[in-house]
Amino acid sequence: MVVKNLKIIGILLIGLLILGGCGANKEVETSSHSKFKIGVTQIVEHPALDGAREGFIAAFEEAGLKDKIDIEVQNAQGDIPTTQTIAQNFVSSKKDMILAIATPSAQSAFNVTKDIPIVITAVTDPVEAGLADSLESSNNNVTGTSDMTPIKRQFELLKELVPDAKKVGVIFNTSEANSEVQVKMAEELSKEFNMELVKVGITNVNEISQGLESIIKDIHVLYVPTDNMVASAMPLVAEKCIENKVPVIGAEKAQVEGGALATEGIDYFKLGFQTGKIAIEVMNGKKPSEISIGTLKDTQLVINEDTAKKLNLEISEDLLKRAELVKGGK
Repeated sequence: MVVKNLKIIGILLIGLLILGGCGANKEVETSSHSKFKIGVTQIVEHPALDGAREGFIAAFEEAGLKDKIDIEVQNAQGDIPTTQTIAQNFVSSKKDMILAIATPSAQSAFNVTKDIPIVITAVTDPVEAGLADSLESSNNNVTGTSDMTPIKRQFELLKELVPDAKKVGVIFNTSEANSEVQVKMAEELSKEFNMELVKVGITNVNEISQGLESIIKDIHVLYVPTDNMVASAMPLVAEKCIENKVPVIGAEKAQVEGGALATEGIDYFKLGFQTGKIAIEVMNGKKPSEISIGTLKDTQLVINEDTAKKLNLEISEDLLKRAELVKGGK
């Protein structure tokens, strides 16, 4: 009887070992087929940043990798403390990569992790923002693309469209490092073009209208950098300037589609696509520090025909021939 019971126990133990082995094999199989988890943190919704995100995803689609990734998108709605919370949540949920769209989101992600690869885009100056030692190599877990705009070309366009302009206004969020960099560049260029730069800093969207009101009568043209807060309120900015017959020169296409007069800028969808290709390199095992931070060299002249008419501005045939013409405002 004892022998018989021992045999039964032995058979049960062997069965458990076999089942345990099957369970382990199944776990390995599941993990080997798990998707690459990407957390996307975006400071605010506006056409330029949305375009960068869409371009990023398009790069994975073109490479046939859309089904291999699991993307979670979180938007901070312009609130910088929320970017910190989003980044912390991505670290807690053990994302394989973070895509940080715009400088505040990138800085928050970098503040909470030095281990998870961070791919950035729409960051004007990654070095000045403390995200990288240089564009050639961050020497850390960051890589991606910069959206540094050709500000000198934009000022040349400004002078061509408004040759008599002596005072240029600029409105920007004082909390955005990328905006501070562009305003400094605009100050230098204003002197080069014999113009005076009239600055107005804001800290939230509600201050935009009042800020514009304080300078609108004293300026001949308004320059809008790639400032995320101002970009999100572009229709309001354009409407107020058109009412006062003040042309707006934007830093990127979406601002012109929102009612600005013109820009010579970059395409954010293309920038995002370039960022996606970099992310694929990281996904395939390359270290972020081994990939230089890229920029988009090609620029595009965009002119809003309806805004030109409302301002009673004549656009030269030369500019019209090489420009992409858009209408209306959003």
